[in-house]
Amino acid sequence: MEGGDCVKLTVQDHGLRGLYRGLSSLLYGSIPKSAVRFGTFELLSNPMRDANGRLDNTRSLLCGLGAGVAEAVLVVCPMETIKVKFIHDQCSLQPRYRGFFHGVSEIIRAEGIRGTYQGLTATVLKQGSNQAIRFYIMNLLRNWYKGDDPRREMHPLATAAFGATAGAVSVFGNTPLDVVKTRMQGLEAHRYRNTVDCAFQILRNEGLQAFYKGTVPRLGRVCLDVAIVFVIYEEVVKTLNNFWKTE
Repeated sequence: MEGGDCVKLTVQDHGLRGLYRGLSSLLYGSIPKSAVRFGTFELLSNPMRDANGRLDNTRSLLCGLGAGVAEAVLVVCPMETIKVKFIHDQCSLQPRYRGFFHGVSEIIRAEGIRGTYQGLTATVLKQGSNQAIRFYIMNLLRNWYKGDDPRREMHPLATAAFGATAGAVSVFGNTPLDVVKTRMQGLEAHRYRNTVDCAFQILRNEGLQAFYKGTVPRLGRVCLDVAIVFVIYEEVVKTLNNFWKTE
C-alpha cells in the first residue's frame, strides 16, 4: 500500500485522530531521547576534536554510533515498544488500553519491565546505524560548508537542508532494520524467536520488498524531523557557546 492510500484509509476509517495514534508515548520520550542522543555525542566527540574544534568524518560516524546505541538502550526501545503496542491495540476489535499510563501499567503488570524491551537487539542495530549515518552526513556537509574556516557560523537554512539530507540517507540506509524492529515490538512479536528469525520470516513469507514498506511516509516524516532537531541543536549549542565563552 502506498503512503497516500494509507493516509486516506486511516482518515476514512478513524478520522484525523487516527493519524495521531501513539502520539502520547512518542511525545513523552522525545525530550529524553534527544537529550541522551546529543549529550552522548558531545561527550564522545569533544575529546576527539582538533585544536579548532573540528571533528573528522570517521570519528563523527563512531560518535554517532555510540549516541544511537545509548539512546536505544536508555529511551528508544521502551518508548517504541509501548508506542507500537498502543497502535496495534487501538487497531484491534477490542482495545485493552484506555490511555498511556493505563497501557504502560497493564504492559508491566502482564509482562514485567521486560515487556517494554521487546526487540532490543533490532532497536540497537537500527538506532546505532541511524545516528551513525545522520551524524556522519551532517558532519561531512558541515565540514564542506565551513571549508578552511572552522569558525564560520552555519545559517539555520543550511543546517535544515543538511539535516534533511542526513535524514533521507538514513531512511534508505536502515528502513529494513526499522521494519524488523517494529515487528519485534508488536503484539505478535511472539511469532519470532529472535531478530534474525524475524528477518528470515519476513524475507521468506513476504519477499525483499517487505523490508521497505512505509519508506515514502517515513521519508517525509524523518527528513522534517531531523532537519528541525539539528537546527534546534545547532542554535542551542551556539547560544551556550556565547553564554559560556571559553578560551
